Amino acid sequence: MENFMKPTSLLARISRKPDIYHGKPTVRGLRYSVDMLLELMASGMTHQEILDDYPDLENDDLLACLEYAARLTQTKSFQRVAL
Repeated sequence: MENFMKPTSLLARISRKPDIYHGKPTVRGLRYSVDMLLELMASGMTHQEILDDYPDLENDDLLACLEYAARLTQTKSFQRVAL
């Protein structure tokens, strides 16, 4: 459990560049947005299914997306999101 609390290098896999995918957070500068990968995981796809469909990705990329989302929930203020 000790490693859970330590910051990891996984977030280094997430980048935002204005010229890549309209500045959305992506994985390793590839055109795979964090939100798209989170939606795939939320839809029930396993990591292995996603990795099979997108061979450029690595399991750590998916873990980085999850960590990125977890960090976003730690924000101090929230905005209403239309569902």
